[in-house]
Amino acid sequence: MKKLVCFFLILIGFFSTKAQEKPIETVNDTVKTEVVEVITAFNPKIADAKKIKITPTIQLPKKSKKKKLEYTIFSAPVASTFIPRSGVVKGIDVGVKERIYKNYLAAGYGNFNSPFFEIFLHHNTRFKNEFGVSAKYLSSIDDINNTILNSDFSNFTFGAFYKKVDRYFDWKISGYSERNTFNWYGLPNINFNQATINSINENQTYNYFKLTGDFKFHDSYIDFSKIAVAYFSDLYKSNEILINFKTKLNFPLDFLSPKLKDIAIYSEFEYLKGNFKNNYNNQEASNYNILTVNVNPEYRIVYNNFLFKIGFKVFASIDTQNSISDFFIFPDIKFQRPVIKDFLNIYGGLSGSLKSNTYKNFTEINPYISPTLFITQTAENSNLFGGLNGLITNSISFNIKASIISEEDKPLLLRNNSKSDGASSIVNGYQLKGYEYGNSFRVYYDDVKTLSFLTEIEYDITKHISITTQAQYYKYTITNAFTEWNLPSLEALMSAKYKTNKWFATADIFYLSERKDAIYNAQYPSSLKGIEIVDSFVDVNLNGGYHFSDKFSAFLKLSNVLNTQYQRFANFDTQGFQILGGITYKFDF
Repeated sequence: MKKLVCFFLILIGFFSTKAQEKPIETVNDTVKTEVVEVITAFNPKIADAKKIKITPTIQLPKKSKKKKLEYTIFSAPVASTFIPRSGVVKGIDVGVKERIYKNYLAAGYGNFNSPFFEIFLHHNTRFKNEFGVSAKYLSSIDDINNTILNSDFSNFTFGAFYKKVDRYFDWKISGYSERNTFNWYGLPNINFNQATINSINENQTYNYFKLTGDFKFHDSYIDFSKIAVAYFSDLYKSNEILINFKTKLNFPLDFLSPKLKDIAIYSEFEYLKGNFKNNYNNQEASNYNILTVNVNPEYRIVYNNFLFKIGFKVFASIDTQNSISDFFIFPDIKFQRPVIKDFLNIYGGLSGSLKSNTYKNFTEINPYISPTLFITQTAENSNLFGGLNGLITNSISFNIKASIISEEDKPLLLRNNSKSDGASSIVNGYQLKGYEYGNSFRVYYDDVKTLSFLTEIEYDITKHISITTQAQYYKYTITNAFTEWNLPSLEALMSAKYKTNKWFATADIFYLSERKDAIYNAQYPSSLKGIEIVDSFVDVNLNGGYHFSDKFSAFLKLSNVLNTQYQRFANFDTQGFQILGGITYKFDF
């Protein structure tokens, strides 16, 4: 056994010695076989992922919530030669497409020796600018039947504009002018002798010029701005200048909350200056000089199907002629809500305003006013209104409105008292002017409350025929005046339109209730004797024509079809039946 153990020890020692010897290297010219390790990116598999069994809930703070966007389309011309090919629609009668021309000429002639002419020219370059010119003339040379003085009239208007589209804003400059002639032919019931009649110069001429600049801004806090300068004068050296500047700002409120909309801020600056050579009482001049500043912020909001407009108006007025300054704050609130969707809406509101009366505006209401006025402003202290509008059927729409208006210094038109007794045209050594024979009107200011009801209905019978009716009732509460001078209690209008490819026609029926004017005891100065009732009247007018082609058409206008000898103002008769016919030519260039 000992011999066997010694043998194994000798054998292990022998092999250990052989292992320590360095082997002899031999050169081999063949390719070695080696292991190459390739390192790549880790590509996870679904099986390698640890699945989440709980769905996480993400809550964003209020300031990080997505703001509701409101999109508006801004139409801008894009240069393109692409013309889309329209498809063919079957089963729908769209009628014959009417060609629209940019220019037209119209001329006509009527009884009472009445020439008529109108022109409109318009041209635009591609996507850049446009300009236009218009003019209109209408006169009646023959006198009205049974009038002692001349009763002819003429109206001429002329306008031009130029508009340009720029990158950041659009601008437009326009000019407008008028020249109108009238006669104070409405003499009162006084026995004027022929010598006095021959000495009356009843003619009056009004001239008006206006220059306007409009600016419409793109992507700006300023929405629009408008500046206008107007000059008005007459034959008696009266003149009036009106300068007006308006602008609208959109003030953002999203810095307070992303849900808030912009506040619209309307502002206006107005300067009115004018003078009359004398007043009606004596030969002293009558001047006026008024500066007005207005700021009107408003905010629109929708809440529970109610559309609200919430705002107020601030006015600062300075009458430098009389050294008087006033400050006003009026509400400007309106709401609207659908009662029956698409068929019935209810609306209402409360507002107020400060209105500037001008000589120009008074001549538009009554051209027979005397150039001896006192001009001041009218404060509409409150205008409370409410009503319903909507659809009775898809072709019948309506509007019903009631309002209560409280006005301070509301202008009422009142006939002047005659300074002549009919036997002479000279009083206290001076020659009477053409408006001092009781044939002109003055302005009387009073505080008036007006209750009004309005009803409107429009019926589209077919696509060719439509009828519109409107009636408004007034009830006045006066403060100092003897009565509501020359204010009607009811006005009504009915209009019907008919149009086909060749024929067109319009019928208008107008009703005005009786009005009240003054009767004096004797020649000026004297007190009131009583009230003269100016009768109500109905005026029916027809207008129609025929299209011979796209370019040529003929028209015919019939006025006062009933041949009613009514008076629009006391002692001023109107023309009876009137007919005027002519042709129209439309073209492009």
